[in-house]
Amino acid sequence: MRSTLSQALVMATTIAGLLVLSGAAVGGTSQRPVYLAPQSYYLALGDSMAYGFQPPKAKPGAHASDFHTGYVDGFAAALEKLSPGIRVVNYGCPGETTATFIRGGWNCDGAELHNAFRGSQLAAAKAFLRAHRGEVSPITLTLWGNDVYPLTRRGKQARPAISAFAGHFSSILRQLRAAAPDAEIIVTGAWNPEADRVKQGDPLYRSVDAAIKRAAAASRIRVAEMFSVFDGPGDARAQQHRLCALTFYCSSKGDPHPTDAGYRAMAKAFITASGYPQTP
Repeated sequence: MRSTLSQALVMATTIAGLLVLSGAAVGGTSQRPVYLAPQSYYLALGDSMAYGFQPPKAKPGAHASDFHTGYVDGFAAALEKLSPGIRVVNYGCPGETTATFIRGGWNCDGAELHNAFRGSQLAAAKAFLRAHRGEVSPITLTLWGNDVYPLTRRGKQARPAISAFAGHFSSILRQLRAAAPDAEIIVTGAWNPEADRVKQGDPLYRSVDAAIKRAAAASRIRVAEMFSVFDGPGDARAQQHRLCALTFYCSSKGDPHPTDAGYRAMAKAFITASGYPQTP
């Protein structure tokens, strides 16, 4: 992870991000995200963050049930207060990328997941939505980390790779929205997990975050803001301290997965993004 993006890319990203955050319309049409109160099922999708992975728990013989302090668990607890009896279906698969999410071929099929599925995660999600039409809301998706981490070593090649990620991510959101036109869908925004190079990494991660927000706005999907959660305000030292407290980056060989405190902060960001009442 030893690269920076050009000043032009940073400026373009900033402008794009401002357009998204200001609620800019596409083609003159309002892009307000869908709001729908929690229904019978909460469908969680994505990678190891959705799974709730933490390196200290990844021991030989570990089971999916050992990973029970993720943001999905925290968000589900809040949903239970609003919709008692809501059931969680979590297809989160460690190592998933946007490409494998669409086509399959990763180790999700047959792996011990919270909820097993066959084929690609996208196909499984659409099949579940067809089988439970009108019964699923919210849907959450965390899917960018495994696409992004390799980019930090590519320098100038990062720009086309981010474009490829944005294309895959946009396609996924369009298909989920088509399969669940009335469901509330919330995606995880990107953040910079690299506590040892906060300033150097920021441009790349902010460009990915902007791509996520553009895709979400186009499909009337909500974004759980994570830059303010993990990087926050203050100088580089303050941001490093925050990342070391909320992730395992400083204690487990640069592992970016959240600690329990980090996952609780993520769950709170999802509650805020959802627009649902915040219960004690």
